[in-house]
Amino acid sequence: MNYEKLCEEVIAISKKAGKFIITESKTFNSSKVEYKGKNDMVSYVDKTAEKMIIEELTQLLPQSGFIAEEGSSNKIGEEFNWIIDPLDGTTNFIHGIPAFAVSIALKQNDELVIGVIYEINQDECFYAWKHSLAYLNGKVISVSDNKDLATSLIATGFPYYDFKRQDAYMNLFTEVMQKCHGLRRIGAASVDLAYTACGRFEGYFEYNLKPWDIAAGLLIVERAGGEYFDFNGGKNALENCDIIATNGIISTELIQIIKSHFK
Repeated sequence: MNYEKLCEEVIAISKKAGKFIITESKTFNSSKVEYKGKNDMVSYVDKTAEKMIIEELTQLLPQSGFIAEEGSSNKIGEEFNWIIDPLDGTTNFIHGIPAFAVSIALKQNDELVIGVIYEINQDECFYAWKHSLAYLNGKVISVSDNKDLATSLIATGFPYYDFKRQDAYMNLFTEVMQKCHGLRRIGAASVDLAYTACGRFEGYFEYNLKPWDIAAGLLIVERAGGEYFDFNGGKNALENCDIIATNGIISTELIQIIKSHFK
């Protein structure tokens, strides 16, 4: 399979969905929001974008299945499955905050082989495929070469459900804030991972995620020279849906801190 060619097609699909999303953002009315659960919002924009993406990906790879946030398809492929977040950062979108993205990954059996993140407002497309380098708008990117946590900028997210671990998380925030250059919360996991891949952040951590939040970003970080782990320091981030991604240099230091709060 020509993963590079397939990735180019996915980029085009992501940008087409992104154009729809940014057009709708100019006239979007928050009264059109639906609630899937507490603080878990969706709109016709998410749903329509996902249907557009699935329709085009089906034409691209007819035998593939889908793991998609809004459940527009329940087809599971034997070998290939697309993992899709049509609008990562829905809360930002609804409130008019310009940080949201289209995230599409392709998983072949148990391996991520394509990852595309299109940050719509900045017109920045991050992508990688199996054995490739990582790219931003056609230029090779790599993780930061910062060597310690004290001079690192770290990204995180806030839980919006499963608050039983909130106290541990707040204690973790306190320690990380005191030991790093700064702590940032953008509100879109795919963007956090993309920014880690291109060296804007040295690391990123969050829990209470879903596969579509992180799948594309995991591959892009890895192909940019970084590393990712779950909160136990293992390699099951996609399955556990808690994530530590780093430039590969501060990994040990950040993992030790997180494990001390999440035993």
